[in-house]
Amino acid sequence: MDKFKDIPPFSKLGEILVKSGMITEDQLNKSLAEQKFSSDRIGEQLVRLGFAVEEQVCSGLAHQMSLEFIDDERLLSAPEDAVKLIPEDFARQNTLIAHAKENGSLLVAMTDPDDIIAIDNLRKLCEFQITPALATASGINAAIDQLYVRIRKDTEAKDIIDDLQIFAESEEEEEGMVDMTKTDAGVDDAPVVKLVNMIIAEALKERATDIHIEYQDANVSVRYRIDGVLEEVMKPPHSSHPGIISRIKIISRLNIAEKRLPQDGRFGIKAADREVDVRVSILPTVNGEKVVMRLLDKSSFSRSLMQLGFEQDMLKIFKRSIIQPYGMIVVSGPTGSGKSTTLYASLSDIKSGEDNITTVEDPVEYHSDGINQVQVKPKIGLTFSAALRSILRQDPDKLLIGEIRDGETADIAIKFALTGHIVFTTLHANDAPSTITRFIDIGVPPFLVGSSVLLVMAQRLVRKICPNCKMEYEPDEYEMSALHMNDDEKERYKDIKYYRGKGCVHCRGTGYYDRSGIFELLEMKGPIRRLVFDNANQEEIRDKAIELGMISLRESALRKIAAGITTVREVLRVTVQEYE
Repeated sequence: MDKFKDIPPFSKLGEILVKSGMITEDQLNKSLAEQKFSSDRIGEQLVRLGFAVEEQVCSGLAHQMSLEFIDDERLLSAPEDAVKLIPEDFARQNTLIAHAKENGSLLVAMTDPDDIIAIDNLRKLCEFQITPALATASGINAAIDQLYVRIRKDTEAKDIIDDLQIFAESEEEEEGMVDMTKTDAGVDDAPVVKLVNMIIAEALKERATDIHIEYQDANVSVRYRIDGVLEEVMKPPHSSHPGIISRIKIISRLNIAEKRLPQDGRFGIKAADREVDVRVSILPTVNGEKVVMRLLDKSSFSRSLMQLGFEQDMLKIFKRSIIQPYGMIVVSGPTGSGKSTTLYASLSDIKSGEDNITTVEDPVEYHSDGINQVQVKPKIGLTFSAALRSILRQDPDKLLIGEIRDGETADIAIKFALTGHIVFTTLHANDAPSTITRFIDIGVPPFLVGSSVLLVMAQRLVRKICPNCKMEYEPDEYEMSALHMNDDEKERYKDIKYYRGKGCVHCRGTGYYDRSGIFELLEMKGPIRRLVFDNANQEEIRDKAIELGMISLRESALRKIAAGITTVREVLRVTVQEYE
């Protein structure tokens, strides 16, 4: 490491840590004084007094012993083919883990590289030359917890279908429901059924929103989308692929013989404490069919507006808009950005026995008491527009339209908003100003848009830093320059502290757990309405909105960084740079 380059190895640990700038001379002297009254080593004493962290002491020891130091983050990236060379029990007992193998040598991260007995046993066990490296005990234990779990999943999947003939079942599940309370399939069950059940059960346990199954050169890749990011969790062998696809087609009521065309289906799964609706999409690729399953929890909605991540000033604007007697509230953003969650939180906030609240959705994502929910079924003619025409005769007060997809639906929604109803809806657009122009693009006259819309809100979801492994750090030059803050932002955020997650078992080594919303609220004030009436472009609308105080998505994300909620890299991942 660069900080040790001018420090001779085999120096005293305290001297190494002082010269590298990790601790001060005064802190070392205090630790040495305290050490006289305890049996702790100097490194343990420094950590106990809070003068250094475990990783700093361990890196100093590695330099002292002329060994490689492997930090906690690198430990979690160890390849499985190296890790599984050492049995899990042996790794836990001796607090060590394999990190890499090359040319007959195995690099092993240890807390005690002088443990000759453990190294000798490893040499006999793995039949490799052992190269010891130094790592923290907490880092090694976290890596063992995470990596061996992944290896067990892959092994279990392989064992299920190894040496067995995969076949497509002829019996269909009753009403398309799969009972996930029976995840421990019996010995008589088809192996492919157990494998598919295991994939779904693990997805539910890991809070996944989507499951991706695709054929690759070396194996089948199973990935879960957790907190908005895909993570590979399992790699069953090639032979499992036809059986997995056939099983999913059967329970989704799809044609198992059709492999040339895309197919869409659905089924329900029963877990121990909830029911989940699964939307299935099968796409033929050059390597074979790919499956994506979206998991929609049908349990009762329980989130409030306060839990979504609104800043106080934004929450005040949003609440002021949703209590209006008529008009339209539009939430925009890509698929998976939390639009439906925000709208349901809005309805929960304003719901009362005095109102007739109706929703039209495809699909109904949450079940909510006191709200009349309509599921669109295009195959029988129950489209958005057909449902909305019927709802007009149902004496509605408040209406939620799951998504505006065409000019006809938009026209009916705007007529609702102009005739004494409050309408909540979503639209796919990149930001708040472009949502206005999107309405016009699908055929709604500008004067109707300007007259009916009360508020447009664009939103995204950013991952939150894992509270269990949150640590302060200094962003590198790339991160800071990529934020491209203007002079005003640089002044406002010059003294903030930056945080990130180191990676732990709780967050599966990602450093993130759960998500929070970032928002861009465009109120339809007089000057904005006049621009819309004049058919202004989105840049003119954006400039005027910012002049009137609109907070952009990027600015909202910067606030999350300043509050220690998310990271610079996460903000760069989900927001677009705003150029002058």
